[in-house]
Amino acid sequence: MTARPANTHQARLLRLLRDGGPNSRAQLGDQVDLSRSKLAVEVDRLLDTGLVVADGLAASRGGRRSHNIRLAPELRFLGVDIGATSIDVAVTNAELEVLGHLNHPMDVREGPVAVFEQALSLAAKLRASGLADGFDGAGVGVPGPVRFPEGVPVAPPIMPGWDGFPVREALSQELGCPVMVDNDVNLMAMGEQHAGVARSVGDFLCVKIGTGIGCGIVVGGEVYRGTTGSAGDIGHIQVEPGGRPCACGNRGCLEAHFSGAALARDAQDAAREGRSPELAARLEAAGRLSALDVAAAAAAGDAAALALIREGGNRVGQVIAGLVSFFNPGLVVIGGGVTGLGHNLLASVRTQVYRQSLPLATNNLPIVLGELGPAAGVIGAARLISDHLFSPA
Repeated sequence: MTARPANTHQARLLRLLRDGGPNSRAQLGDQVDLSRSKLAVEVDRLLDTGLVVADGLAASRGGRRSHNIRLAPELRFLGVDIGATSIDVAVTNAELEVLGHLNHPMDVREGPVAVFEQALSLAAKLRASGLADGFDGAGVGVPGPVRFPEGVPVAPPIMPGWDGFPVREALSQELGCPVMVDNDVNLMAMGEQHAGVARSVGDFLCVKIGTGIGCGIVVGGEVYRGTTGSAGDIGHIQVEPGGRPCACGNRGCLEAHFSGAALARDAQDAAREGRSPELAARLEAAGRLSALDVAAAAAAGDAAALALIREGGNRVGQVIAGLVSFFNPGLVVIGGGVTGLGHNLLASVRTQVYRQSLPLATNNLPIVLGELGPAAGVIGAARLISDHLFSPA
């Protein structure tokens, strides 16, 4: 993809076609503030660039039928979502439909070189399967703070060796296309906004609970990143003064008390101390425990596992209640690996938020699990790069 929109009108038309699919000139005209003649000029210019193509006749609205317009079907975006323990890589078309998706276990602590070798290998497999001859752009999510303009991770607590690594520059050279980089939870929020539970919501919070905990903040339909890119780093809000040590160097952070790693540690303690026969049996069988084991034990009625989920949900809810009182969102989405705990976790979070925040903020506030699972991050990554490419050069 070498062409870019020449102005904001063309950019708006491209994004409408991305988000709404093929549309007629008349229907596009209903959504943009352009005269009929000006709209015709801009659409014709986009057709000349090859970014859009004619797509058959539109339904009649009286008079002569117009042609549908759609984004060029050969455009391909690569979405890369790097988590603490795995990598998801997907190819989408220009309308952000996932054409192919691969996942591979990978410890982010192995460092950027090893992680990106694996990501590039997965991307090569998708290309070899015939889904793409090449990529017109790539979006990348990493599980830590990102200096967004440069695409560089900054002092990420769970990513040793990544501080200052030029992710955008390095991958752009390898892939031969533009690359944009953001925090993984921002991309989860963008994915749920594009194709998930937040489709019709302009102001919402997206909380990811996995190995770490973060929050994507969407204001007026746009991700809010803060002055330096660290907005939403709620995992390091203190929930217990003088509490457990955290990877960030402080004590009592939410992430230290309830995240995938913290929950696994607490589950193993419960098993070894004889408080949970169900978890003890699972620990003996596998040698380790995860959030999925806690979820399964809770489903079997294990009291200790249920208590761990309730306590963690209460802590998360305590933090979200403060955010709700401050931000007054229209929706709270909860995603990430720990959401395998399901409605036991959700019930505890809701109870705390509805109890602590004012009724004006919570009377019509849905608190829900994300719809897309691992696809949210890769769709959000594709959305990130398309936002960049569908902006005037």
